[in-house]
Amino acid sequence: MTKMTFKNFVKQNRYKIAIFALMASASLICVFLVAARITYSDSGRYTSLVWNLFLAWIPFALAYLAHAMSSKKLLLYLVLPVTAFLWLIFFPNAPYILTDLQHLARKTASAPLWYDVIVMVWFSWTGLLLGLTSLYLMHDIVQRTFGRWFGWAFVFVVSGLSSFGVYLGRFVRFNSWDLLDDPKEIVVTVLGLAIDPSKRLIAFTILFAVFYLFVYLTLYAFAHLLQEHSTPSATAS
Repeated sequence: MTKMTFKNFVKQNRYKIAIFALMASASLICVFLVAARITYSDSGRYTSLVWNLFLAWIPFALAYLAHAMSSKKLLLYLVLPVTAFLWLIFFPNAPYILTDLQHLARKTASAPLWYDVIVMVWFSWTGLLLGLTSLYLMHDIVQRTFGRWFGWAFVFVVSGLSSFGVYLGRFVRFNSWDLLDDPKEIVVTVLGLAIDPSKRLIAFTILFAVFYLFVYLTLYAFAHLLQEHSTPSATAS
């Protein structure tokens, strides 16, 4: 790749590169905060958050890969379906981190509460943005391939499915690996929950899906508001 070609590549993909760099930086800060807490308190209470954050990176990376492949028709129809399936399996890991906020209810004297609040907010915010970015990239692929209405239907369906997936992870204690390792158990459990859903399942899935959709739509509208703001200037010039 020549110097000019590399410069053009960076210019054309500067926002994707910036988002990736920001997410990587935020993740490193999260790891640093946990490491500092371990050093201060000699307690590894929040080390599981690092693993959860790593899992949140999987759908983010798969979405970036899928978006890069979507420009080639052959890859779009041959490789992308597999990538999209894996993305859907691991996608609930990103919003799942939000439910880790419940750990703040358990008091501990090993570290100041204000510090634990900052740790949890950093992890939750990073996981939320990783999920929203990956959803936006997949939404763009579906919308360009099948149309606007199909794209938004995809967003709503994924939000509902991922909320149910978060429920399975938080309350049933399943994870994405279980679907690949023992799909039969997952299917039996899901069918049982679908046939006789609890009030907690219904309430959690609906409320979490509405919340996630609200955040996604807000950021989506904000991004397009910036585009509308810059369009008159570009036209005038």
